[in-house]
Order: sequence, then structure tokens, then C-alpha cells
Amino acid sequence: DEAKPSSAQQNQKTYTTVPVRSSSEGNRLTVDGVVEAVKTAEIAPQVAGLVQQILVQAGDPIKQGQVLARIDARAVQQELAASRANIEAVKANLLLAEKDYERQKALFDKNYISQAQLDRAAAVLKSTTAQAQAQIAQASAVQTQSSFYTLNAPFDGYVAAMPSAPGQMAMPGKPVMTVYDPRQLRVIVNVPQARLAMLKNDPELKIEFPSLPGAERFLKPKAMTVLPVSDATSHTVQVRFDLSNAPKAIVPGLFARVNLELMTKTEQGAQSASPARLFVPRTAVMRRAEVFAVYVVNAQGKAVLRQVKPGPVQGAEQEILSGLSAGEAVVRDALSLFAAQ
Repeated sequence: DEAKPSSAQQNQKTYTTVPVRSSSEGNRLTVDGVVEAVKTAEIAPQVAGLVQQILVQAGDPIKQGQVLARIDARAVQQELAASRANIEAVKANLLLAEKDYERQKALFDKNYISQAQLDRAAAVLKSTTAQAQAQIAQASAVQTQSSFYTLNAPFDGYVAAMPSAPGQMAMPGKPVMTVYDPRQLRVIVNVPQARLAMLKNDPELKIEFPSLPGAERFLKPKAMTVLPVSDATSHTVQVRFDLSNAPKAIVPGLFARVNLELMTKTEQGAQSASPARLFVPRTAVMRRAEVFAVYVVNAQGKAVLRQVKPGPVQGAEQEILSGLSAGEAVVRDALSLFAAQ
């Protein structure tokens, strides 16, 4: 009789393995970054006072010059009313001084009064004129100060944050809200100094936004700018990517990933060439929540799950940034093996 397979043999899972492929061409550096607005402003008052009214909320669109908030300005309004009343009073005094001077001048021309009397009338006119100018200047200053109690939008955009609320005390320099222009965004990344000289100008570079759906996940930047300043603590240089025609889903603070192309071994020289890149089939990578893993076949022939850090996808392959070594055997279809276990 034919021997029947044991239960252990019946339960043994079959799978296909492939070696981790190594490539030294087209080396890339994956760096994480964040989206920020090029044009942003913290709306803060120039005077202290009680926040009386906030007319917008976080996320609302705004137009340049639009009133965003008002601070209690009753005291300055009373001061402005008093200044205007003083102007009317000094104008009346000025009119009286002008008429008195004209009368005194007419009498002087007929030799009815002395030169001293005419000089006194002229002095009174000059003094009253100076008082009128001072009152007008003071009223203008109060008028300007009264405008500080109304906060207006400096440009078209959106309200990003609202740290204050009606009833709270506003202080000079303390932001009531933050606004930004969504038409001017950029991605900020930090590149190690050692890799900066190896950067290439990649015309096909696309920035990845992992949290967005497929149609909006990748975006080609308009331009790349390398700042001429290095951070002394982290030994990195900031690189900025200007975004154009960014979809509405891309907002300040959004996480971004940039795959920078580095010079190859031939271009850079053997001593300064960057390390080889590792690739596995896309089906070999399994994701659970925020964890990426592959099944690696160990020396005993057992498939062991190992966490890895994935890089960009290239066709049917997935680049692996860390967690694997070149030549290691991995299970080609990780999901099927996971489901069978």
C-alpha cells in the first residue's frame, strides 16, 4: 500500500522565494519632510483689549481687507469723540482770531491803533493756528489708533488656527489667529551634509504624500532650492521644494516623503559612491497598520516575519531602505502565506 503523508506534512505550507535584488545604479535618498505655507501670517493686535468679536473660524476662506476680529474699542472711541470736539472748539477760536486780526489790521491801516496792538493780534492768530494744528494731529493719531482695534486679512487665503476666542484678553504681539495663502506652498526636508554634494537635479522627481489617496499622492515640484546654510547641531542642510497647482488636500503641516536621486558609482567615483539599493517584489511586502514586513527564509528553511522600512515603488518591485540584506531569500507572496498560517 502507498504510504499516507503525515499530519505535519499535510500542514506544511509551500511558498515561492526570491532573493533580495541589489542595484548600484540610480541611488536614491529618501527623506521625510513637511508642507508649509510660503505666505503665512499671525494676526496679532497692536493694542491691548478684550476680544469682542471673531468673525471667522478655522478653515474659513478669507479675502484681503476682510474684517476678521474686533477688539473692544469703546475707550478709544470716546477719546476720538473728545478729540473731534476739541477740533471744533479750536476751529471756532481760530475763526475768531482771524476775524479779530483782520479788524485790527484795518484799524492799523487807518492809524487808529498802534503797532503793538496789531502784533498782539497776529500773535494770538499764530497761537490759535498752532493749537488747531496740534488738535488735528492728535485727532488723526487717535483715529489711526482706533483702526488697531479692527483686525483685517492681509491677503487672500484661509484661516489655519484660532488660538483666541471672544471674551479673552488680547495683548500686543499675541496671535489671535493664523492665516495662510494656499496658492504658495512648499515642502521642507533636511538633507545630511555628506549627501548634499551627491544630489542630482532630477526632472522627474515627484513628492509623495502617503496619507492622500492615489490620485493626489504624488506631485511634481515646481523648483528645488538648497539653502546656503547648514545646521550646526544636526549637520543637515534644508532643501525646499516649491509646489504649484497643489490640490486642496495638500495643506500646511502635511507629512511628505521625497526620494532624492543621488549620483551613481560611475558619476561620483568608487570612494564616494552611495550604497547599493535593495529591491523585492511588491507582493513580498505586507502592511499591517503602520508596519511593513516581509517573510525571510532563515537557515533552517523557516519563513520568519521581519519588519522593514519601504522606499519608493518601481514597477513590480518595492525598494527596501532597511531591514534586509542583499541575497536573502524572501517569500514572493507574503499575504497568501500570512492567510494560510
